[in-house]
Amino acid sequence: MRPIVPALALMVAAGCGYIGEPLPPLANVPERVNDLTAIQQDSRIMVRFTIPRLTTEGAAIKPPLQLDLRVGPGPEPFQQEAWEASARKVMPASFSGETAAYEIPSTEWIGKDVIISARTIGSNGKASGWSKLVLLPVIAPPDRPMDLRLANTEQGIRLSWQARGSEFRVFRRIGDGPVMPLADVPESPWTDDSTQFGQRYSYRVQTIVKLGDNREAESEVSPEQSLTPVDTFPPAAPAGLRLALAPSSIEVSWEPNTEADLAGYRVYRAIAQGPFEKIAEADIPAYSDQQVEHGKAYRYEITAIDRTGNESGHSTPAEVLFE
Repeated sequence: MRPIVPALALMVAAGCGYIGEPLPPLANVPERVNDLTAIQQDSRIMVRFTIPRLTTEGAAIKPPLQLDLRVGPGPEPFQQEAWEASARKVMPASFSGETAAYEIPSTEWIGKDVIISARTIGSNGKASGWSKLVLLPVIAPPDRPMDLRLANTEQGIRLSWQARGSEFRVFRRIGDGPVMPLADVPESPWTDDSTQFGQRYSYRVQTIVKLGDNREAESEVSPEQSLTPVDTFPPAAPAGLRLALAPSSIEVSWEPNTEADLAGYRVYRAIAQGPFEKIAEADIPAYSDQQVEHGKAYRYEITAIDRTGNESGHSTPAEVLFE
């Protein structure tokens, strides 16, 4: 009789098979949906979640995979089995890569709280556990903002619209970029003070209704409106004009302007009661007028200009006799 141990060692060395107790068969139960979200938008409930691709044992799920999403009011007192039996099963509206998307009419549940959950069913008929139960209060569709208008102002682009509500979400697109949420605001009008002249901006507005526990309902977004703001706004008129006599000149000074786009100042002068004429431009809030004659009276006014060329109004005039 041949020795058993050497023969067994030879089989292991040759890689002829698994040694040990037989492995149990895989259960092939799909993983749970773990990121389900639901929100009311106008008269629809929008549901999204990532489609599981693995089993609870980490193996790839064999197609086809069924999706089972259900929506309905919860029985009182709540029992999951009773909800599961009475809730409506909804077919997915669309798939986007790994995401399932649903748009469910909400009209029949207005004034009620509905419970939403999903599970997956493998090709072998085995179902995952239900995802978390999402409780969603359903309300009458919020007002869609209409008549959105944009105005070019010195402070930024002012938005105004028509809609009932106490909170609105403003979306903005810069140039041809993506539409992004910009701010939640309590009322119309509202000014976007982060704009720059010469850049095109597009806006949409949506009514938001807070439902408590970090839940909300949304209206349809407004039609998009666009505007490229242009700088047509002059600086403020300079203030604090002062005149001082020197032996051969009149020293003119004033308080500096604070505008970010300030380019400089213009100095205007009149002799006695004659007309004002521009005599100089200055980068700083001071000017030395050396073209003066003793015995004559001189009046001065100052304006400010910005980089676009907008000119302010004239300062309060100041007068002095050059003796």
